[in-house]
Amino acid sequence: MNFSRALLAGVLALTAATGAMAQAGDFPNKPVTLVTPFAAGSGPDAVLRLVSDKLSRLWGQRVLIDNKPGGGGFIAIDQARRAAPDGYTLLQLDSEHIAALPHLYKSRNFVTLQHFDPVASLFRTPFFVAVGTDSKWKNMSDLIAAAKANPDGIVYGSWGVGSPGHLGAQQLEALTGIRMRHAPYREVSQLFSNVGAGEVPWSFASIPSSQGIYKAGKLRYLAIAAPKRIPQMPDVPTMAEAGGPASLEVNSFVSLLAPKGVPAAIKAKINADVAKVIADPEIRARFDTFAFEPLAWSPEEIERNAEAKSKVYGELVRRGNISLE
Repeated sequence: MNFSRALLAGVLALTAATGAMAQAGDFPNKPVTLVTPFAAGSGPDAVLRLVSDKLSRLWGQRVLIDNKPGGGGFIAIDQARRAAPDGYTLLQLDSEHIAALPHLYKSRNFVTLQHFDPVASLFRTPFFVAVGTDSKWKNMSDLIAAAKANPDGIVYGSWGVGSPGHLGAQQLEALTGIRMRHAPYREVSQLFSNVGAGEVPWSFASIPSSQGIYKAGKLRYLAIAAPKRIPQMPDVPTMAEAGGPASLEVNSFVSLLAPKGVPAAIKAKINADVAKVIADPEIRARFDTFAFEPLAWSPEEIERNAEAKSKVYGELVRRGNISLE
């Protein structure tokens, strides 16, 4: 009797595994939708369109982009949550949607990775400290000294509460003991126009978000919040080289996630195919122009990196009493 039960269990397990592999081999056999909280024309959207085009050719199926900006990311998140867990609806999120939202919206009791599984990574972007060209600050030592001399008197801008620009400045405050005032903006272009005009003393900035104002000669980068200089901006010093805290790293990574329940074999196929696409020379060249670092993380690596950010963000949110309720 026990032998018969064991044999039946083995047959069922083998059948399930064979079915899952066949399902993955057949995937996709219809269009795939990539839902994103990023607006059309933004850096993450531009990357997603490149990736979707390459995936479409690889899979022989249409890969559609569905932009659902607004609501702190929850409009896109809620739409993707309602989708069947079959791999045909994926969600593009950055590390702040994954790691910061649970701390910023406590009353929602929403933990991103309780509803979605990481599937594939896309890229990571570093952030620079940007000031107007006419700013008297020449390095991070100048900025920090000015903030120490005038507590709560220095204003910094960002593209929203809970953004890397906001949380990165919070981390700078925590590491240096300074206090500044936050000016969140709805429009990224307006933020950097105001920084360039000297109306806002400084802000964190990525290359794609600030390059228009930078190329117009209205912005300078004091430092990159990273341990190494980057080839795209070899003259911009690291945070430590510019007199800032060496441990301050401000970056964001972007990944594709799926509603929980997608078969493991399908997730593995998507991960492998996205990694193949990210390695394409055309995409690598486009990434280089943005200073995007291509990533080929496993789902476990995405989750591990998200958990590390969540610990940092949780402490910063508590320290700054930040909420988006």
